[in-house]
Amino acid sequence: MMRLDTTDALKVKGEDAFRIADCIVPEDRVEIFLNDSYITTQVANLDNIAELGAGYVISEGLSDHVDQVEVRGNRVFVYGADPGDIVKECSTSGGTDIVKPPNKVDSDIRISGDMIFRTSEMIVSDEWKKTGGVHCSVLFKEGEVLAKMSDIGRHNTLDKIIGFAKLNGIDLSECYVGCTGRQPSGMVSKCANAGIPIIISKAASTTGGIMTAKMTGVTLICFARDERFTVYSNEWRISGLGNK
Repeated sequence: MMRLDTTDALKVKGEDAFRIADCIVPEDRVEIFLNDSYITTQVANLDNIAELGAGYVISEGLSDHVDQVEVRGNRVFVYGADPGDIVKECSTSGGTDIVKPPNKVDSDIRISGDMIFRTSEMIVSDEWKKTGGVHCSVLFKEGEVLAKMSDIGRHNTLDKIIGFAKLNGIDLSECYVGCTGRQPSGMVSKCANAGIPIIISKAASTTGGIMTAKMTGVTLICFARDERFTVYSNEWRISGLGNK
C-alpha cells in the first residue's frame, strides 16, 4: 500500500461547512543515478523507489539490463550498461525524458475484447478512491495482475511496474499494461523501450503518442471504460474484431 498523509481541511457541501481530516498524497523528490552519475530528479512518492529507478533506466532506453539497485534515502543508484552521451528534455509531466529513438516491440501476444473490458475494471487503486490524486499502472499477463503501482505521476507508475518486472525476471514481451493516465509519446516510448506490446488506458492519447505506437509496433488502446475502447494502432493483436 502507498503511504498517504492527512491534513486538516474545511469541507463545504451545499450550505453546510465542517472540518475534516482529508486523505492526501505526499509529494517528494527522488534522485536517480546510473553507474553513480546523476540522471534526473523525479517528483514522486517514496514507495517502491528501487523499482522507480530501475524502471526509469530501462524505459528511457539508458540500459537494456539492471545489474544492481541501491536506495540511499531518497536517492536511487542503478547499475547497468553505460548509456554514453545523454540528451534530456522536459516531459509532458514536467519531469525529464531522454531524447533517443524508442525501440521497436517484438511480440506476437494477442488479447480479446472481453479481456480489455475486464482489464479496464482493474485499472483502479484504493489510493485513488481515498484521495482522487494518484495515477495507477497495472502489469498483466494472461489476465492475471503481476504488479500494481500508484504515484502522483503517471510516468512514475509505469516506471515502477517496469522496474518491478526487471528486478523479478519477468518477460515484458508476454505482458500488457493498464494505465489511468493519458498516453503521449513519452508514455508510449517507455513501453516500447521496455518491450511491452499492449497499452490499455482509461484516458486519451495524443498525436505524438499514436505516431510513436505505430512506429514502434505497440498496440495502443485508449478510453477503455464503460464497456468501450478505441484502438489507435496495431489492432491485429486484438482477437475477435473480425473485419471491422
